[in-house]
Amino acid sequence: MTLAPNAALTPERLVQTLTWRYATKKFDPTRKISAADWRAIEASFHLAPSSYGLQPWKFLVIDDPALREKLMLASWNQRQVVDASHYVVLATRTKIEPEDGERWVARLAEVRGVPVETLAGMSKGLAKFAATPPAHVEHAAWSAKQAYIALGFAMTSAALLGIDTVAMEGFEPAKYDELLGLTPRGYRAICGLALGYRASDDKNASLPKARFPLERVIEHV
Repeated sequence: MTLAPNAALTPERLVQTLTWRYATKKFDPTRKISAADWRAIEASFHLAPSSYGLQPWKFLVIDDPALREKLMLASWNQRQVVDASHYVVLATRTKIEPEDGERWVARLAEVRGVPVETLAGMSKGLAKFAATPPAHVEHAAWSAKQAYIALGFAMTSAALLGIDTVAMEGFEPAKYDELLGLTPRGYRAICGLALGYRASDDKNASLPKARFPLERVIEHV
């Protein structure tokens, strides 16, 4: 389905929204994201792009309060894990296997209504990437890079919906992997994302956003 661009989202509104967003240090535990807004957030994860289209990730929405408590303890007791409306753990493949490419090609053929044989070139390329990736590519690190694209998608989408977020790498990866049963499945936890609404007394919300001058970080060549 093709949709026209959203004319309501002006350049000014986009910049204002990105300026409004900040790394939320304290969430209001009484405020919850609506079901409709959460479906949109999940869609933003689902629709995020990845190299080859491989989607070497899982996004674990932690619904179990007891599990969130355990994850908080493994996150240096950072309260965002339990106080936010939702907490998502981003996990990625530790190694790309030939079967990963085969599953993706089969899915692509199904969605586009074409024989798998017509995607033979893609199948061959993915098999090669799994068996002998380029010298500068290490599968686990490559997968993590893909997931951070999805992370950015979700954080921006949340901001556009007026939802606060904070990305969290401050945790014990091995403990997360154990609690979530990731290692036997060929995944590892790389980042958490807490989503909800800022507490009224979070002093960080009123601090001016600090960035290097634009001309220092953006160059036209």
